Amino acid sequence: MSERVVLVAASGLAREVAEAALRAGLEVVGVVDDDPQLHGTTLPGGLPVLGGLDVLSDHPDAAVVLCPGRGAARAALATRLLGGGQVRFGTVVDPSCVVPPSCEVGEGSVLLAGTVLTASVRVGRHVVCMPHVTLTHDDVVEDHVTLAAGVRLGGRVRVAEGAYLGMGASVRQDLVVGKGATLGMGAVLLEDLPSGATWAGVPAGPVR
Repeated sequence: MSERVVLVAASGLAREVAEAALRAGLEVVGVVDDDPQLHGTTLPGGLPVLGGLDVLSDHPDAAVVLCPGRGAARAALATRLLGGGQVRFGTVVDPSCVVPPSCEVGEGSVLLAGTVLTASVRVGRHVVCMPHVTLTHDDVVEDHVTLAAGVRLGGRVRVAEGAYLGMGASVRQDLVVGKGATLGMGAVLLEDLPSGATWAGVPAGPVR
């Protein structure tokens, strides 16, 4: 019997996660969302909106996957759900991903199609890796990070909690992306990115 999952937040990401979950052999029950106008509707692709977060109690056997696009929103939802009682978070890894035995992927995280982890990579909780992300040896990606499509990290990079790396961004080996920092699309990071800062460009620098 396949594992059942319920997605939280009726977003574009939820639709992507649903497709990856189905490819991985999971049963997608539906999605829940705080917006009452969405309750009882169906998202493109046939994903039903079951109701609000209270509906999760109707599916105690299902794992929960948080699908807001922003890491801060995923963090807030995780805190809210854990404060309201027991909840089991599920992990969705598209079957096209490469995740060797030396690598770790935390609960609640999502790895979409073509993501590659090479060796001794650690991915935290509620991390989202969009398609074709590449994480090389000894990278550490902390909780609630979002890595957009095509992000590439050199070896021994640390991406701190809640950071966001835009599409096609690249990070040189041995660097740190600070907590809550943002790296713009197509940027090339050649030095540590401070916490809370927004950098972009080639080479990447502060956005004024």
